Amino acid sequence: MNNLCVAHRGFSAKAPENTHAAIKMAMNEPFVNWMEIDVQLTRDGVPIVIHDYSVDRTTSGKGKVKDLTWQEIRRMDAGVWKGREFQGEQVPSLDEVLQLVKGRLKLNIELKTSGDMYPGLEEAVLDRIHAHGMISEIVLTSFEPKSLLRAKKIDPEVQVGLIIDAHPRDLLSRLKKIGCSFLSIGYSHLDAAFADELIRNGITPMAWTVDDKRSMASLAKMSPEIMICTNRPDTWGQLFLNKIAPRIPFWRRKWRGWF
Repeated sequence: MNNLCVAHRGFSAKAPENTHAAIKMAMNEPFVNWMEIDVQLTRDGVPIVIHDYSVDRTTSGKGKVKDLTWQEIRRMDAGVWKGREFQGEQVPSLDEVLQLVKGRLKLNIELKTSGDMYPGLEEAVLDRIHAHGMISEIVLTSFEPKSLLRAKKIDPEVQVGLIIDAHPRDLLSRLKKIGCSFLSIGYSHLDAAFADELIRNGITPMAWTVDDKRSMASLAKMSPEIMICTNRPDTWGQLFLNKIAPRIPFWRRKWRGWF
């Protein structure tokens, strides 16, 4: 059970998703190797870390991200919805998150877009990644193949991965056409044979979103190469602490030469 643990939007089961609190809480978990975050653009072109296309659910404000400026979103409370102890949390910029995790966690950055909703999103995100010297520490993922192709055109060296909650027959060929070395897939669509096929073709699978021990253990049995994305990295840690499998020292963990 050598699988890598990916904290979904930080430690989102306990802290408000995609905030400093959730990120720091995930970083304090010894079993977390990666973190998944979502990035969109404000009206004035600032890449920020937020999941929904509107701010309504996770902040004290209202409106679509693309229609609001960075300063308008910055004034919103992004934590109190999760609990009073998180009051005052803010929506972070991508810059802030990159600075916080550099050298400590790898990042799966979802380019959160639909069609041409965010012209220039890929360029803006890659610009900030290069500014922090972190191109080797990230993978860009998206439900939108065109967004991944744009990212590869801007920087052919960037690692990209498709997000999908299905398993169409031509999925492997789609991944190859895009140039993916990563697949983010709803865990119910992954089985041992498909995981093995992906790995043989140089594509690392990540299963999402897995919060119970039984499903985690089942995926781990399929292959040690499957990355497991969870809102509950503490539950993943309990599998090790309960000696279901030996813990692998961090310095020995690898994902295709990225460690």
